[in-house]
Amino acid sequence: MAKSPASKPLLASDKPVRSRPRKPRDPAQPNLPFDPMPDRIEPCLALLKPKPPRGEQWVYEIKWDGYRLAVHIEPQRVRIITRGGHDWTHRFPAIERAARQLGVATAILDGEAIVVDERGRSDFGLLQQSLGGRGGKRTSGEALFVAFDLLYFDGHDLRQLELSSRRHLLEGLIIDRAGVIRLSEEFEADGDRLLELACEHGLEGIIAKDRRSEYRSGRLGDWVKIKCLESDSFVIVGYELSTVARAGIGSLLLAARKGNGLVYVGNVGTGFNERAAQELREKLDRLKVTKPAVTYDGRRKGLVWVRPTLIAEIEYRAWTHDGKLRHASYKGLRDEEDDAVIYVLGK
Repeated sequence: MAKSPASKPLLASDKPVRSRPRKPRDPAQPNLPFDPMPDRIEPCLALLKPKPPRGEQWVYEIKWDGYRLAVHIEPQRVRIITRGGHDWTHRFPAIERAARQLGVATAILDGEAIVVDERGRSDFGLLQQSLGGRGGKRTSGEALFVAFDLLYFDGHDLRQLELSSRRHLLEGLIIDRAGVIRLSEEFEADGDRLLELACEHGLEGIIAKDRRSEYRSGRLGDWVKIKCLESDSFVIVGYELSTVARAGIGSLLLAARKGNGLVYVGNVGTGFNERAAQELREKLDRLKVTKPAVTYDGRRKGLVWVRPTLIAEIEYRAWTHDGKLRHASYKGLRDEEDDAVIYVLGK
């Protein structure tokens, strides 16, 4: 080993200031500390509000209509975890490959898996079809991953950093804006005007985020969602037979939770195409029962009741005075593995 050079005087004076002699590094000296990589992080959830919040601390993004996922890039593998904590790596092979190519040793990206329509809008129904529907076993080669947060990066837990700092690192990581893994664009704009534009283009809505906030799991108000149309999950309790409708389904009968039971909240007869209707009919006919799971006081005939097992994502405009959905449209079936939650009346 080469001998360390002798220190030299910094100032010419009677008592020169000298730098401390360099010492060879002790191999036993520890490296800079790293944070252990979390096995799973409960997601930060957006709180529903009727209007965008005001204030310079708020920034905005488009609300994506897909599956919330966390992409874990680890030294030896990539894991893709659903909101409910299930490993769906095998169902998104294109996203897994793209994650391996990001050129980072360790990271956790928070975002949404989406499939876009011909106008470039995220479409939950198309995503479901690409996966084979609820309980399907297909892998989706069409799905993109839109990343909107970075929770862990190169051995460091970033959750205690402000959103603006996490976002800065995320933008440096995702360079290709047209790849399988894309950046969710951030807008510094008037929230009311941005919401208006989103609705004009047929989008689901917008998300407002406090740029000064840390990443906190749960629905605590650091993130706020404002929707153009309401969209929630309801359980299917039956269907109406039809001789002219697709696959013989005139409409689906829906229920929400109230206390420990279910309450009928109306029906939906639009939103499903021939393929979706056929898949629904096959699933529903395996769940037939003679007694409905809800109290039904309607006068319709030709109703088939089923066990309340399937959870449907429904888009609607409002509620009627007697507690029924107005202008409802079917979007697709939700998976329990996606942490699907049935709408609760009075929440």
